[in-house]
Amino acid sequence: MAEINNLVLSTQNIMKDALEKLGFEESMYELMKEPLRILKVRIPVKMDDGSTKVFTGYRAQHNDAVGPTKGGVRFHPDVDEEEVTALSMWMTLKCGIVDLPYGGGKGGIMCDPREMSMGEVERLSRGYVRAISQFVGPTKDIPAPDVFTNSQIMAWMMDEYSAIDEFNSPGFITGKPLVLGGSQGRDRATALGVVICIEEACKKRNINIEDARIVIQGFGNAGSFLAKILSDMGAKIVGISDANAALQDPNGLDIDYLLDRRDSFGMVTNLFEDTITNKELFELDCDILIPAAISNQITEDNAEQIKANIVVEAANGPTTPRATKILHDRGVLLVPDVLASAGGVTVSYFEWVQNNQGYYWTEEEVNTKLREKLTKSFSDIYDLHENRHIDMRLAAYMSGIKRTAEAVRYRGWA
Repeated sequence: MAEINNLVLSTQNIMKDALEKLGFEESMYELMKEPLRILKVRIPVKMDDGSTKVFTGYRAQHNDAVGPTKGGVRFHPDVDEEEVTALSMWMTLKCGIVDLPYGGGKGGIMCDPREMSMGEVERLSRGYVRAISQFVGPTKDIPAPDVFTNSQIMAWMMDEYSAIDEFNSPGFITGKPLVLGGSQGRDRATALGVVICIEEACKKRNINIEDARIVIQGFGNAGSFLAKILSDMGAKIVGISDANAALQDPNGLDIDYLLDRRDSFGMVTNLFEDTITNKELFELDCDILIPAAISNQITEDNAEQIKANIVVEAANGPTTPRATKILHDRGVLLVPDVLASAGGVTVSYFEWVQNNQGYYWTEEEVNTKLREKLTKSFSDIYDLHENRHIDMRLAAYMSGIKRTAEAVRYRGWA
């Protein structure tokens, strides 16, 4: 039977292991295993046809011992309490890994913005802020973009919060348009963070990125952006996939051509007859495999067949715990999601800092600071993984949870 991975449970299990290895008591895990606060809200929205529809929204704050909580707001039909719980815990880990003065937060609304008008999405966004306004703020909890949310939605949310607060509050939210206090480089930060992690992993395995053969699962925002950056750097993208099927070419695919042909949902394989399955994609001969789609893609069923030397998780939770062990035992270097995708929250932090000081940096300064943060984090986690003979995911969790756990202990909470 295929391994089904519950994101909350698997996160809790690794967190427990990490806290034990760091020498913390059981009471620390009891505090950390769930968010300190979860708010569930109901948001009435006047629809274009005159009817009123009530939406359900959430905001989870995992732990604020270090500082304000931080994390995105997603608009998606599958949003539920379990998802925002797991994602808020991951945000605590991401913030700890890159040493930011934040705890983890996450929010979401159960809706499908693809089937709503701009006016309906705006009214929903503003309604969400009104519902959570007592609970968030520049020194309490700072939202950001996530799945199906963008800089325009962040702008509406900032405007609504500023009206409630009677004070212009750009620091309330990140991922804003540049003219409203956004940061240079924020839109590309997550993908650039993944590329920096790939470069660091290649150094550890003596792979030259210009000659590397790379397979990318997923051709949405993250996957297509990574494919473009890596092919521009000279790498051969030998396989890509979308939700339907996959394409492969041992000599390297023409990424610019595929980008030109893909639709807004990242679909491109429907234009080709000679396709392979997602299962076959994972078995292709390559140096680097990048899962950039959905969770639970690398399992105990296919982990033995993966030929890559390096696996970099650009998606959330693509590898199950048993598959992580199999890859580690086989000597594959796995760069876990909480490290690989920490570029977004790092530049969100830079945006908040720039809002607070009222002085804004160039894109070059932002990217230099991002590279400094991520290369140090990668090096620290890799050294921990080597010295303690543990897998990279456990090393990342130990690195990520340590700061919050120490803050909790100093405050006397556990």
